Amino acid sequence: MLSVGLTGGIGAGKSEVSRLLVGHGAVLIDADRIAREVVEPGTEGLAAVVAAFGEDVLAEDGGLDRPKLGSIVFSDPEKLAVLNAIVHPLVGARTRALEEAAAEDAVVVHDVPLLTENGLASLYDVVVVVDADPATQLDRLVRLRGMTEQDARARMAAQATREQRREIADVVIDNDVPLEELRRRVDEVWDELSRRAHAPR
Repeated sequence: MLSVGLTGGIGAGKSEVSRLLVGHGAVLIDADRIAREVVEPGTEGLAAVVAAFGEDVLAEDGGLDRPKLGSIVFSDPEKLAVLNAIVHPLVGARTRALEEAAAEDAVVVHDVPLLTENGLASLYDVVVVVDADPATQLDRLVRLRGMTEQDARARMAAQATREQRREIADVVIDNDVPLEELRRRVDEVWDELSRRAHAPR
């Protein structure tokens, strides 16, 4: 099994690259999606969050009211640590289960937005960085996601710099290009990852 860490700045087009890799046969493990799954209604994760923060964090439908929980934890480091202590082990366990279910020669792509910021590069056999010019990122966030320019710039500034991401990259995928060209580049990267996954260890 080849473990790949996939990352990139907000608006760089990481989700498009992960979609293309899945199309080739990669097993995708999306950290953000798993973090949502482990606190869905009926899970031990949601029960633990409610026990820690009270029923106020529940929405009317019984699911987690994320904005409400966010307003509680993001201004209070101690409360954020409590939440992380609940969610992170559950995410870790679910990630391991997905890895163990993958075939021996699988390419397992971990979609990790804050890979650079959290110093996680050493956890993966290969780190793939989706890179785009900051002007391209800004344009996509404003035009495609409907953010204000101020919000988009703030979100970008809160992340690692382009240079920091490129520093930890084994493979860089330039996404300042038309979709057809991006597809060709992802095809090349897939061939390389697939070759490494099948190589004798």
